[in-house]
Amino acid sequence: MVKVGDSIPSVPLVEKEPGNHVDLSKELGSGIIIGVPAAFSPTCSDSHVPSFVAHPKIKDAGKVFVVSVNDAFVMNAWGKTLDADKASGIRFLGDPSGAFTRALDLEFDAAPLLGTNRSKRYAMVVENGKVKSINVEPDNIGTAVSTADKILG
Repeated sequence: MVKVGDSIPSVPLVEKEPGNHVDLSKELGSGIIIGVPAAFSPTCSDSHVPSFVAHPKIKDAGKVFVVSVNDAFVMNAWGKTLDADKASGIRFLGDPSGAFTRALDLEFDAAPLLGTNRSKRYAMVVENGKVKSINVEPDNIGTAVSTADKILG
């Protein structure tokens, strides 16, 4: 599993549409990566991601990205529902094949619940392209350690 000091893997993610690739190893110098099991799922939509969107310190966090094993269209639509005016600055990226999630070794077998393997829920603070801290939910899907209050204070 990814650990403090590791570099962000160079694996293309997608934003808004399938051809718009984003490589977080190049795009993200310092900021936060929020990993979620599924766009539009209750915990992701009702509490986890909104905790970051509404947090008063989000503007000071650097670049912030939400990543899920979903396609670009789903992530774009989900971003519009959670942050319609884009006031938070958070960007929503798809990991359609799960390659980024696997490169971090944060994949879990979610097929019985979500149809395919998915990302564990996590929040990762990145500084100068390296993992400064990583908070992975012990049960993969809860919100005990990865909400904005735990990461941003």
